[in-house]
Amino acid sequence: MTFHNLFIAHERSEDERQWLAQEIAEQQVRYDGIVAAMEALAPQRDVWYAEFLQRIQERGYNTDGDQRTRIKLADIPLRPDRPHKVVY
Repeated sequence: MTFHNLFIAHERSEDERQWLAQEIAEQQVRYDGIVAAMEALAPQRDVWYAEFLQRIQERGYNTDGDQRTRIKLADIPLRPDRPHKVVY
Protein backbone atom coordinates (compact mmCIF):
# COMPACT_ATOMS: atom_id res chain seq x y z
CA MET A 1 0.00 0.00 0.00
CA THR A 2 1.37 3.37 -0.93
CA PHE A 3 0.62 6.55 0.96
CA HIS A 4 0.19 8.77 -2.07
CA ASN A 5 -3.08 6.94 -2.75
CA LEU A 6 -4.39 8.08 0.64
CA PHE A 7 -3.99 11.79 -0.07
CA ILE A 8 -7.23 13.60 -0.83
CA ALA A 9 -6.75 16.52 -3.17
CA HIS A 10 -8.31 19.72 -1.84
CA GLU A 11 -8.17 23.46 -2.24
CA ARG A 12 -7.91 25.95 0.63
CA SER A 13 -9.71 29.23 0.54
CA GLU A 14 -7.84 32.45 1.29
CA ASP A 15 -9.54 32.63 4.71
CA GLU A 16 -8.39 29.09 5.49
CA ARG A 17 -4.83 29.90 4.44
CA GLN A 18 -4.79 33.00 6.65
CA TRP A 19 -6.24 31.09 9.60
CA LEU A 20 -3.67 28.31 9.14
CA ALA A 21 -0.79 30.81 8.93
CA GLN A 22 -2.04 32.53 12.11
CA GLU A 23 -2.33 29.19 13.96
CA ILE A 24 1.18 28.17 12.88
CA ALA A 25 2.59 31.52 14.03
CA GLU A 26 0.86 31.20 17.43
CA GLN A 27 2.13 27.65 17.88
CA GLN A 28 5.66 28.77 16.99
CA VAL A 29 5.50 31.49 19.66
CA ARG A 30 4.36 28.91 22.25
CA TYR A 31 7.07 26.48 21.13
CA ASP A 32 9.77 29.17 21.37
CA GLY A 33 8.60 29.95 24.90
CA ILE A 34 8.82 26.28 25.90
CA VAL A 35 12.31 25.97 24.39
CA ALA A 36 13.45 29.08 26.28
CA ALA A 37 12.05 27.67 29.54
CA MET A 38 13.77 24.32 28.92
CA GLU A 39 17.09 26.06 28.26
CA ALA A 40 16.71 28.18 31.41
CA LEU A 41 16.03 24.99 33.38
CA ALA A 42 19.16 23.23 32.07
CA PRO A 43 21.43 23.95 35.08
CA GLN A 44 18.78 22.71 37.53
CA ARG A 45 18.10 19.68 35.33
CA ASP A 46 21.79 18.74 35.49
CA VAL A 47 21.59 18.86 39.29
CA TRP A 48 18.47 16.66 39.24
CA TYR A 49 20.19 14.13 36.98
CA ALA A 50 23.25 14.00 39.23
CA GLU A 51 21.09 13.53 42.35
CA PHE A 52 19.08 10.79 40.66
CA LEU A 53 22.16 8.92 39.44
CA GLN A 54 23.71 9.09 42.89
CA ARG A 55 20.49 7.95 44.54
CA ILE A 56 20.07 4.86 42.35
CA GLN A 57 23.69 3.90 43.02
CA GLU A 58 23.46 4.35 46.80
CA ARG A 59 19.87 3.38 47.59
CA GLY A 60 18.81 1.65 44.39
CA TYR A 61 15.24 1.41 43.20
CA ASN A 62 12.31 -0.79 44.19
CA THR A 63 12.11 -3.93 42.09
CA ASP A 64 9.39 -5.71 44.07
CA GLY A 65 7.74 -4.51 47.25
CA ASP A 66 10.54 -3.61 49.65
CA GLN A 67 13.32 -5.21 47.59
CA ARG A 68 15.79 -2.73 46.17
CA THR A 69 18.36 -3.09 43.44
CA ARG A 70 21.39 -0.83 43.26
CA ILE A 71 22.81 0.26 39.94
CA LYS A 72 26.56 -0.13 39.52
CA LEU A 73 28.54 2.83 38.24
CA ALA A 74 29.56 0.79 35.19
CA ASP A 75 25.86 0.33 34.31
CA ILE A 76 25.02 4.04 34.41
CA PRO A 77 24.60 5.30 30.84
CA LEU A 78 26.83 8.10 29.63
CA ARG A 79 25.30 11.50 29.23
CA PRO A 80 24.50 12.23 25.57
CA ASP A 81 26.63 14.93 23.99
CA ARG A 82 23.69 16.91 22.64
CA PRO A 83 21.19 19.44 23.96
CA HIS A 84 17.70 18.43 25.05
CA LYS A 85 15.05 18.63 22.38
CA VAL A 86 11.53 19.95 22.66
CA VAL A 87 9.30 17.91 20.41
CA TYR A 88 5.76 18.84 19.48
